[in-house]
Amino acid sequence: MAVLTIFICFGLCSGDALAQKSKAAEDTLEAFDNNNFDDSAKIDNKWFPLQPGTQLIYKGFTQEDEKRVPARVVQTVTDLTKVVNGVRAIVVWDVDYKDGKVKESEIVFFAQDKGGNVWLLGELVELYEDGDFQGGSAWIGGMDGSSPGIMMKADPRPGTPSYSQGYAPPPYNWTDRATVEKAGQKVCVPAGCFKDVLVIVEGSKGEGPDAKQLKYYAPGVGYIKVGWRGKGEKLRETLELAEIVKLSPDALAKARAEALEIEKRAYLYGRTPPAELMKGATNAKAE
Repeated sequence: MAVLTIFICFGLCSGDALAQKSKAAEDTLEAFDNNNFDDSAKIDNKWFPLQPGTQLIYKGFTQEDEKRVPARVVQTVTDLTKVVNGVRAIVVWDVDYKDGKVKESEIVFFAQDKGGNVWLLGELVELYEDGDFQGGSAWIGGMDGSSPGIMMKADPRPGTPSYSQGYAPPPYNWTDRATVEKAGQKVCVPAGCFKDVLVIVEGSKGEGPDAKQLKYYAPGVGYIKVGWRGKGEKLRETLELAEIVKLSPDALAKARAEALEIEKRAYLYGRTPPAELMKGATNAKAE
């Protein structure tokens, strides 16, 4: 089995705060200060709560080779945490299925600051072709020129400036930015109807200005729907929340084991502190 290609360096960024700016305001990265986080790894942001043991299942379609194919995404909040750039983050495991086969499997690191903003601190992505592992890549905020970004603000409001969701230079090329477009919407999906829904538009330099992804966030749940707009959008992915599952201890243990396997393949040579069982987790034995 091929070893995951890692895009990180050995040292963390120096100093308490990390802020990078370029000539254009739309390129400004978010000022990151690891002193603005506690050690709890708790994420209870109204729009993006991450409760360990919660699994969200999405169903929809995506574009591949000019054909629409069925898509399914399974997002699992594990009971693992990982210290990234001096901050204890919660580990979320995402699996993307295209036409019934695994296309991507990744672990993503999120942390909430004392002000209630949820930050994206990095991700490890594994790629598959016809169900076979092909390798992957990773970016870690604070390493090798990468920077954390905000996934969800504490008080998101339409009309406010766009914000960076993180940055990673080539070869990962993560340059996503987000803008709050609408609030107070009503949206129905297979999992139910939701009020006070927030609509956030995401885009990146690599995809161009005419390619946008729309995410619909329901209070107390997270995102419940994904859409798109723009002629430049290639995937044209549409997803709707189909089911919310509270995992049993055994199911959560299996998810934890899968997430640890991804990290094991990525960190064969040991670059950052390994993920560990969340403090106070008692619903299953550590693997």
